[in-house]
Amino acid sequence: MQIDGGRPPDGETPGTLSKLILVHDQTQECPYLDGRLARMPLRLPIGKLDGDELDELLAHGYRRTGDFLYRTECPGCQSCEPTRVIVDRFEWTTSLRRVLRRGDADLTAQIGPILGDATRISLFNRHRQIRELDRGDPPVEANGYLAFLVESCCRSVELAIRHQDRLIAVSIIDIGRRSLSAVYTHFDPEWSRYSLGTYAVLKQIEYACETGRPYVYLGMYVAENRHLNYKARFRPQQRFVDGRWQDR
Repeated sequence: MQIDGGRPPDGETPGTLSKLILVHDQTQECPYLDGRLARMPLRLPIGKLDGDELDELLAHGYRRTGDFLYRTECPGCQSCEPTRVIVDRFEWTTSLRRVLRRGDADLTAQIGPILGDATRISLFNRHRQIRELDRGDPPVEANGYLAFLVESCCRSVELAIRHQDRLIAVSIIDIGRRSLSAVYTHFDPEWSRYSLGTYAVLKQIEYACETGRPYVYLGMYVAENRHLNYKARFRPQQRFVDGRWQDR
């Protein structure tokens, strides 16, 4: 098992990778960059992934959506770079500490089971609409939310962030033995003064530190996408480029 994410030797297939079944492989409109085609084959693991298996797949650039795993294999484009933070080297800059202090003073953050109730679905749709992430699609209904975020092929939890009794942000997190993976965060844009996307990442880094996990995976970094390029502020970090993790 190659937790460092490097390419396996020629002719060798890591055990967990060999357990993925290809269920869909077709080009589509890129969800991150306008005017480009994307190829993100969906693969279904055989059985529930344990912590070590999830670590291995994350280290090979995979992400989760519902019960499925994928990584970008786009023709002629390598703009998407899987990104991870090295927890024990993370730099708590003045601005990041300010975000953490402000949030901790006024908000509560609690990790628990993933829920798919009306409040969370409404928050999800509000976040997508106001931040122009819906690309003109209709609001997501209960079945769509459950399929995207609640159903999972590994151990997953929810980080719920509240102001008093009001839910203002939700982060879905996958739990490996040595890593956390930030699957998706949605929040109420009206509470932007708390920098909720950044605050959610910082709470996950805190949790990884408390539980002795060396990596927090942040998903895709795309320099030309304003919703994804903010991840560059969490340093030092590594990005999965040309089949190996490289320092940035």
